Amino acid sequence: MSAQSSQHSSDPLPDPSQGTPDPLAAATEATKSLHGLSTELTARVPQLLEAMRSVGTGLELHSTLDRICETAAELADARYAALGVVDTEGRGLSDFVTYGISPEVARQIGHRPDGKRGLLGALISHSDTVRLADLTKDPRSAGFPAHHPPMKTFLGVPIRVQGEIFGNLYLAEKHGGVEFSDYDVHMVRVLATEAGIAIGNARLYEAATQRERWIDGSVAVTTALLSGGDADDALSVVAEQARRLADSAAGIVLLPAEEGGMEIVAVSAENAATSLGVVIPAESPVVDHLLCGEPVFTDDASSDPHMISPLTSAFGPCMMLPLHSGGRVLGALVTPRARGGRPFSESERTLATQFASQAALALMMAEAQRDRERLAVFEDRDRIARDLHDLVIQRLFATGMMLEGAQRRSIVPEVRDGVGKAVDELDVTIQEIRTAIFALQQGPAEAPSGLRTRVLREINMAAVPLGFKPAHRFLGPVDTVVGELVGKNLIAALREALSNAFRHADASRIEVVLDCTVALPDGRPGVRLEVADDGVGIPESGRRSGLRNLRRRAESLGGTSSYGAGLGEDGGGTTLVWEAPLQ
Repeated sequence: MSAQSSQHSSDPLPDPSQGTPDPLAAATEATKSLHGLSTELTARVPQLLEAMRSVGTGLELHSTLDRICETAAELADARYAALGVVDTEGRGLSDFVTYGISPEVARQIGHRPDGKRGLLGALISHSDTVRLADLTKDPRSAGFPAHHPPMKTFLGVPIRVQGEIFGNLYLAEKHGGVEFSDYDVHMVRVLATEAGIAIGNARLYEAATQRERWIDGSVAVTTALLSGGDADDALSVVAEQARRLADSAAGIVLLPAEEGGMEIVAVSAENAATSLGVVIPAESPVVDHLLCGEPVFTDDASSDPHMISPLTSAFGPCMMLPLHSGGRVLGALVTPRARGGRPFSESERTLATQFASQAALALMMAEAQRDRERLAVFEDRDRIARDLHDLVIQRLFATGMMLEGAQRRSIVPEVRDGVGKAVDELDVTIQEIRTAIFALQQGPAEAPSGLRTRVLREINMAAVPLGFKPAHRFLGPVDTVVGELVGKNLIAALREALSNAFRHADASRIEVVLDCTVALPDGRPGVRLEVADDGVGIPESGRRSGLRNLRRRAESLGGTSSYGAGLGEDGGGTTLVWEAPLQ
């Protein structure tokens, strides 16, 4: 179909009733028409230049798309504007940005157009400029959904980025009820060209920033895993970083289960601790893929028939990535987004797959490092056991023999009794040492890392995205007096506080204080965690889910959580105080 219908042509048509037109008159009319077009365009050049300047401002991609819509609407005097981003397969829309439709109306309309049918779908398959006096009468139109505002006049212009179709710019309802003019078409085409350049720059900047974030996340994971600690803490670090980097609703780590299938062993998500221990059945197709080292991607886990799992039934777009390195599959990393959320792009899938491979390598290196450390401990324990057996016990035995000889030669009953008791004590001591030797040769029992070590690990991990290492102080014997349940919740509170400081505070200084010598308001001995920064502070309006989660953790243990002035001048910044009983 032609880009424009004959009723919208900018060229004057001859009137057949007037006979053969005079060539000189026709040329004169054409010159006047071109002169009029040139005059109109010249008059609107300042407006066009201002529009181009506005479009080229900033590098954040979604903000750039919003500015393009708003600028195009103002330039063509349109009531509504939209920009549809074509997906990588070129069969639909991966994003749809609007201008002129209120958030309330957008919520009433519901789902955004997918571009797979109707006029928008036709524009994707035939990327030409389209101008319509009444889009409702166009045979390609599929109508509007409920609550959609009425629209008649329409102008669609393709946007190309580096020669490839990025999407289409749509304008509707020119003010005054008139059609979009030739001048509007020319102006919007010029704007679309500038928009393609601005989008290309924004995409390059977004890709570079995204790669930098994933690289920093991989460094943070590697640093945390190689700093020591038990396997559970290591897997929790992987889940937390994956959730943050993928901007997903959760970060989940799966390991092969003894009875078959895969079991959830680490979760990073608000109120998701109850998912621990859930097993994806072995008959689920995704288990075969993951154990064979193949990633699984879906745009809607809740409706995908291959996702047989209680894990993904409440989510939408989902990435399930095998943790494999050196031909060995350690487990899987799952990063689901909320139902109806934005699908993962091709670049996000690639970066997440690389992150999973790096995390698997770091896990293997951490495991090998722990094995070396355990081997060194075993060797040292074996040396101590040999020394006790070959030196200490032999000397004690020789001393006992000497005492028994002295006992037989003694004629004083009291002396014989005293020496006999000493010999008996030596026999008991030898038996105790032999018991200790046996225990040393059996190897040490696995024990979790101390609270001090886990706190230092979180601080070291936060130092990578922050760009500096937070200061820290410990007061009291934190490793011996703080209970395991309180310690786990305290680590989660510290992780949340450091994450908030990185994402929201824009801080240049952070201090962490862990004090187990405090008394709670009810007189019980307690532990207090303070995380103070010199950032921008907590705004009056905004989300408080993280702070509510910290308060719930503290209250579930019989403690409290609060925040106040920080380290900045005049009390700027934030100080988070989290307290709980020692046991």
